[in-house]
Amino acid sequence: MSYTVFALKWRPHNFEGIIGQEHIVTTLKSALEKNRLAHAYLFAGPRGVGKTSTARILAKALNCKDGPTVNPCQKCVSCLEISQGRSFDVIEIDGASNRGIDEIRVLRENVKFPPTNGKFKIYIIDEVHMLTQEAFNALLKTLEEPPEFVKFIFATTQPHKVLATILSRCQRFDFRRIMVLEIIAQLERIVAQEKIGVDKEVLLAVAKASDGSLRDAESLLDQLVSFSRDKISLKDVVSVLGIVEQEALFELTDKFIQKDPLAALGLLNNLIDQGKDVNLFLTNLIEHFRNLMIAKVTMADAKLIDLPPDLCARLLEQAQHFSLEEIFSAFNILVNTHEMSKRLDSLRIPLEISLVKLAHDKRGQSAGHAQNPTRAAPAKEIRPPKEPQVIKEERPAPLKEEPNNSASLDNVKDSWQNIIDNLGKLKMSVATYMTEGSPVKLANNVLTVAFPKNYSLHKESLETRENKAVIEKTVSELLNAQMRVNFILSQETAVREDGSDNPFIKSALDAFKGRVIRE
Repeated sequence: MSYTVFALKWRPHNFEGIIGQEHIVTTLKSALEKNRLAHAYLFAGPRGVGKTSTARILAKALNCKDGPTVNPCQKCVSCLEISQGRSFDVIEIDGASNRGIDEIRVLRENVKFPPTNGKFKIYIIDEVHMLTQEAFNALLKTLEEPPEFVKFIFATTQPHKVLATILSRCQRFDFRRIMVLEIIAQLERIVAQEKIGVDKEVLLAVAKASDGSLRDAESLLDQLVSFSRDKISLKDVVSVLGIVEQEALFELTDKFIQKDPLAALGLLNNLIDQGKDVNLFLTNLIEHFRNLMIAKVTMADAKLIDLPPDLCARLLEQAQHFSLEEIFSAFNILVNTHEMSKRLDSLRIPLEISLVKLAHDKRGQSAGHAQNPTRAAPAKEIRPPKEPQVIKEERPAPLKEEPNNSASLDNVKDSWQNIIDNLGKLKMSVATYMTEGSPVKLANNVLTVAFPKNYSLHKESLETRENKAVIEKTVSELLNAQMRVNFILSQETAVREDGSDNPFIKSALDAFKGRVIRE
């Protein structure tokens, strides 16, 4: 007997077997019970979430000898033929390969003939958005006034490509991505029934890699069973899929908390040496900081994070080490890394700079530098308090002795890095945001700082009363003039064509004594 892959073997045969689409199942069952059935349905949603399976189950519910019924018998001729894909009354059409007007004309001719065995003739057209406009137009009249024994069920992953005239003639059901916990529960049923040995972390890794598609998750599990000899381990998953383990994300975030940039770079280098996809790693890290934000705001609500309880608890523990502003800042830095990689045609360099930036000590010294015996130890170490308390702010020493109210834009530019360093001693998140800005104007003792137009979060955060007061106080003391600060978004890209004024590239150029070479 030939082998049947999990995605087919575990395909649902009744409404109870459909995973993660309760809103659709409830509506369809109610329509069957009340005999209020539309002549055309549109099932829209991502791949592998049950659209075609639901269409077949609905077809069985309509054509079962007991139908219309919410519980097809699975034993009558009609049910068996539909399950085996050989029913003359249920015609499945692939919209991708039968997309022309000629195929739809054949459908229009055949739609006149009554069903052979069942009560209805049912047309299931998959990927219906692939039909040409001429084919859609040819289908319109039949779709609007079909024979009473005909039902249409369309499935698509791109409903926006379906003509509005078609959509208006269908009842639309939107299928959602299946949650990680729901996928894990189904995979647990499969491995238990199939007697497959797996480590606990395997099913989570497979579920996350499937991106909400149960079919993809079942196919990945099938692949792992073929790959491994006995028990499937997390190492097998990493080898086959090239994914980054959840543990690596927690470990890297710990390096940020510990302010250890050397260890953060080492961890990235190990992942690259193992052949991991750096783009996928960055995406996963961004998602991890999203989860930290949700954990901090909701006290790790598992429904919103969509991870097992033990991981939610670890996220909550890590989130306590960050303020929301620091999480937002980290999120922005990581997202901007994507943009910078497009300019450099490389992701590793901007990612390394971002990791060092995130793992840098709040006082302007990295943990590695603090332990370097060749560097002079600071006169007095300032330790963060264990509990909230009022800390006396350090008064930064002015760089230049300028007469009062005589500051110029050149003074500001010369002092800019010192301004940021002093802000870092008072409030790290403010300093982080300010590094992305540039002083562009100074008039009547009002300093204007510009940010690129996609940095609105930086601008809004710095404009809060508390943050603005800290900035104006620091700037005034360093420039020896009473200053006010104004923030704007630049209408231009604010990055030179060669990228040399971008903080990421500037840091790299300074660190490696490099220069930009135009091709």
